[in-house]
Amino acid sequence: MTHFAFRDFAPKQKRPAGFFQSAEFDNLMDAVLQANLWVRDHQVKVLNIETVVLPNILEREKPVTEEATMEGSVATYEGISHYNHWYQFIRVWYEFDEKPREPREQEKSK
Repeated sequence: MTHFAFRDFAPKQKRPAGFFQSAEFDNLMDAVLQANLWVRDHQVKVLNIETVVLPNILEREKPVTEEATMEGSVATYEGISHYNHWYQFIRVWYEFDEKPREPREQEKSK
């Protein structure tokens, strides 16, 4: 049976936000490189690759992880008191007949 799934690739956080500064992230091309390496290593059939942009998806107190999906960011101000921060990441949709194996598992089965 064929299954569909997706995996998100976000730029990694270089520096956390401080009292007077925003968090700093790698650029979006680093996330594209992560996606390319993952596709190569896991040998999945890619169906679609998209850039996703979502507002305010990171909470300041939580550590930044790949699953949190962040950056490439654009900030907007709404009114005088509301601030939105938009985060950009890469989403790879893929098809598989069984759960994709980790690269080490593929080597063991050869």
